[in-house]
Amino acid sequence: MEDPRKLEEGFGKGAEPASKDKDLQGKKATENIVDNVISNENEQKSITTSDLPEERRVEEPLIKQKTKRVATLDAFRGLTIVLMVLVDDAGGAYARIDHSPWNGCTLADFVMPFFLFIVGVAIALALKKIPKVESAIRKITLRTLKLLFWGILLQGGYSHAPNDLSYGVDMKKIRWCGILQRIALVYFVVALIETLTTKLRPSSLSPGHFSIFTAYKWQWIGGFAAFVIYMVTTFSLYVPDWSFVVYGDHKHDRYTVKCGMRGHLGPACNAVGYVDRQVWGINHLYNQPVWARLRACTLSSPASGPLRDGAPTWCQAPFEPEGLLSSISAIISGTIGIHYGHVLIHFKGHAERLKQWVSMALVLLIVAVILHFTDAIPINKQLYSFSYVCFTAGAAGIVFSGFYILIDVWGMRTPFLFLEWIGMNAMLVFVMAAQGIFAAFINGWYFKNPDNNLVNWIQNHVFIDVWKSERVGTLLYVLFAEITFWAVVSGILHKLGIYWKFLMSHAVLTAFG
Repeated sequence: MEDPRKLEEGFGKGAEPASKDKDLQGKKATENIVDNVISNENEQKSITTSDLPEERRVEEPLIKQKTKRVATLDAFRGLTIVLMVLVDDAGGAYARIDHSPWNGCTLADFVMPFFLFIVGVAIALALKKIPKVESAIRKITLRTLKLLFWGILLQGGYSHAPNDLSYGVDMKKIRWCGILQRIALVYFVVALIETLTTKLRPSSLSPGHFSIFTAYKWQWIGGFAAFVIYMVTTFSLYVPDWSFVVYGDHKHDRYTVKCGMRGHLGPACNAVGYVDRQVWGINHLYNQPVWARLRACTLSSPASGPLRDGAPTWCQAPFEPEGLLSSISAIISGTIGIHYGHVLIHFKGHAERLKQWVSMALVLLIVAVILHFTDAIPINKQLYSFSYVCFTAGAAGIVFSGFYILIDVWGMRTPFLFLEWIGMNAMLVFVMAAQGIFAAFINGWYFKNPDNNLVNWIQNHVFIDVWKSERVGTLLYVLFAEITFWAVVSGILHKLGIYWKFLMSHAVLTAFG
């Protein structure tokens, strides 16, 4: 008997202490211009424990040096924004880089966990010292609310950018979840745990390879709690039959999906979708899920296309890729990111940092591969499965370590300056490019009809017509008219010391620079 999951997807027949921190509060925008954090020539001498009185050997940090901005963080954040723009705007032409229709992992599927990874790293650095816990909690709450506000405004349906010049949303159909909303939840939980455990942090680490884990055990307990909640709910929650309505021009049709099962990891009857339907309501979910590109739904798979004859009813159903239960699983991505930040704080030597980072990344990748290829827990972005968490966090750790070697150890900043610039103005590029606000503004100045605008003219006449290929022209348009353009804009703003911070103060900066 064939595996029902494969049939459903269309594959069947039918130890060193922290550096002393200075002036954590009152940081100005000019901090973004600080030079490379670490150079091989200018590392300060560490004080060995034998140089200290016996009673101070545990309490005093061994290294005393000024904390500077780590260029790798900005470059990694910039890379994530670039990937988002690339896959969002070129994914339609190259389906292989667009989100995987269900199981598996494509280039687009790395964007969200990379964001959450860098959020965790940034939280560790931003909250190294907390003079007033109550004040920090208030700021964390305010930042979370700001993220939620911008997420709902940009992805809730109010903005129809870049092609539809209308705006507004029917509150009966508003989408409550999205990218910024997921970042808000992860940021709130991870930052709150970091703040509430501030008095439990060690000033130095005890000997042993795992001392960094035991020193921040509460952060890992929080991540483990998220893991337990997700796994227990996913595999034990009963999913009954459910129905949805497809609205046409003059009529609407109701369809029913037959379930009545537990622990299913396919598109139709998983607990992740059931939780969102119960919590948010089916009308408030994302109505263009990527599973419609599965082979079970369309002959054009993995690209979008018309539904095939006899396609399952769920092919037309809504599904929330940034839903509640999957966002709880996403907390683990932030927890792993904050661990990388703790390593950066507590270990001075390049070799020791890289040893910690790379070893953990390899373990995560091995766990993910085993879970996926044994079919125990497939890698799945839509469900934010545990194997997906491990695989993408391991990949983030490898990429982060590679950037650290190239930029902060070897000092090769010039080839990656455009990523640093975008990373330091990430919110600007996210809103204007990834969310299409700038393109919508340009499209608003059209001649005779909305399709006759500057954006379409450039895309068609400068790129597609020249290369005689819509796919190649689209890719080159994204690379040069969007990514390169915003890299230049970000570089100019960086030289002028201008950073988009006024709408979110230090809030979104934890996630976006």
